[in-house]
Amino acid sequence: MIKRKWLLVFCLFVVLMSQGLAQSGSEEVPLYKEAKAPIDLRVEDLLSRMTLDEKIGQMTQAERGSIQPKEVATFFIGSVLSGGGSSPQPNTPQSWAKMYDNYQQAALNTRLGIPIIYGTDAVHGHNNLKGATIFPHNIGLGAARDPELLRRIGEITALETAATGVDWTFSPCVAVARDERWGRTYESFGETPELQRLLVGPYIKGLQGPNGEMKGRYVVATAKHYLGDGGTNWGTGDGGFWIDRGDVTVSEEELRAIHLPGYVEAVKAGVGSVMVSFNSYQGLKMHEHKYLITDVLKKELGFNGIVVTDWEGIKEIDAPDYYSKVVRAVNAGIDMFMEPNKWRSFILTLKEAVLNGDVSEERINDAVRRILRIKFQAGLFEAPYTDRALLAEGVIGCAAHRMVAREAVRKSLVLLKNEDNLLPLAKTARIYIDGSNADDIGNQCGGWTITWQGASGRITNGTTIRAGIESAIKGQGRIVSDLNAAEVAVVVVGEKPYAEGVGDNNKLTLAWQDLQVLEKVKAAGKPVVVIIVSGRPLMITEYLKDWDAVVAAWLPGTEGQGIADVLFGDYNFSGKLPVTWPKSLDQLPINYGDEDYDPLFAYGYGLTMDLEK
Repeated sequence: MIKRKWLLVFCLFVVLMSQGLAQSGSEEVPLYKEAKAPIDLRVEDLLSRMTLDEKIGQMTQAERGSIQPKEVATFFIGSVLSGGGSSPQPNTPQSWAKMYDNYQQAALNTRLGIPIIYGTDAVHGHNNLKGATIFPHNIGLGAARDPELLRRIGEITALETAATGVDWTFSPCVAVARDERWGRTYESFGETPELQRLLVGPYIKGLQGPNGEMKGRYVVATAKHYLGDGGTNWGTGDGGFWIDRGDVTVSEEELRAIHLPGYVEAVKAGVGSVMVSFNSYQGLKMHEHKYLITDVLKKELGFNGIVVTDWEGIKEIDAPDYYSKVVRAVNAGIDMFMEPNKWRSFILTLKEAVLNGDVSEERINDAVRRILRIKFQAGLFEAPYTDRALLAEGVIGCAAHRMVAREAVRKSLVLLKNEDNLLPLAKTARIYIDGSNADDIGNQCGGWTITWQGASGRITNGTTIRAGIESAIKGQGRIVSDLNAAEVAVVVVGEKPYAEGVGDNNKLTLAWQDLQVLEKVKAAGKPVVVIIVSGRPLMITEYLKDWDAVVAAWLPGTEGQGIADVLFGDYNFSGKLPVTWPKSLDQLPINYGDEDYDPLFAYGYGLTMDLEK
């Protein structure tokens, strides 16, 4: 506290000196606009010039659909975001850049000219943008267990995002998924903290730059959702569902051992922001949990970036009115408030709370200081507009980026069964292909793709699994429509897209249409390769004996060719299960290290093929 006081005195001295020196010139240049000045001095100088209204504006994040550029200027808004599926029309890189620049121009036209920071959920590529490269969801990357690959994926995601002007991604999700019924299982790298320790740091450095640049070709990253979102108890969410809004009841020792390590790695990697989770910990909502936000994250771990709410996150707080929710959340240590549609109410309420003395100006200054620091680090004061040179490079969805995504697909695949060495398939084979996910780019991308929930069908550009197989055997084997004429059947089953609580599922069964196809193949007596495209393990125990080969492909994204690369032996399987595959629903939740651990396939399981056959 004493050190900070002396720093402020020193900063004030520097400010006064700079102002005095400027008087001899024709026009004062504020210290905060001096690009070469130390960031801490620039922050303190700007903070000293701000009114309460300007400070509260910086703490406010509005959704693009509910705010006009002129309102950004009127209310001194600090951030705008695109929610899941919220994009300008037409959904092109040029439209994104134009939209971003319009908001930014409004912000720069204010008295102090503080730029906005624009956020989006680029969680497996710049996934709101049609035509962007879509990578496997995190569960597949957890199966790949390749830190260097994660770094490259982060770099590409950052580049395609930055090329549209966007500065901030709400990723990576560092949750530890402890229950496959959770609709966000696929957003997690897996069920043990070892995967977070391995992958979180490289991913963040890929997004933000090796030295934490956060500018140019890089963006600000977000570790989410703090804390324990993968460990909520089934049945404690809204009406038994939306379990990520439920309660985490483990001891603090277990919370720290399982759910905190990802954030330790994120802070070490210099992550710019941390997003708070919807869930409670031992009955207290995270959005008001001062001990875990201020004492643990900010003080103990030394996090000095922005703590941001999740979408309308303070609504989760059990308080009698909106005023109380705002007060509790700000005093708990949250810095920026994602109040997408209620941002005006938030501004008025927080100002009232400060004037009433329920929120101190010291707490407001701490929040704004953190926000400004990240904006300076991200170079927004020097280069606030979209870098059109990046767009001119044609980086979005380019062939080089898609090749990395294809590599990620190959490395994410887990071979669960390979009876009589059916795999690899011969490229000369006659192949029958069927199943709900065989030829559907939307299904293989999953949720958080173009729209929040994702959708089936041709929602963006890419290669389906069927198209990948067709390309691999072209001129040698062929796809046949008559099952009786086939030498082997490839049936691609699994889930349709979903996101968040909409995907909470306590049955995890295969679709009846897929079961019908599998029954038809069985009746024909054909050897069958089953590829499961899903965000989590599904219940397959009773069918497994009828399947000759089984591949867990997770949600591979746009580059289905990566699956064909491995099926035909150009590459071997290398993925290992990032989550336990249960035998039955009665075992859920089941995790590696449980006392009565008896899974269908254990965490870390994964076969390879005999490529010499």
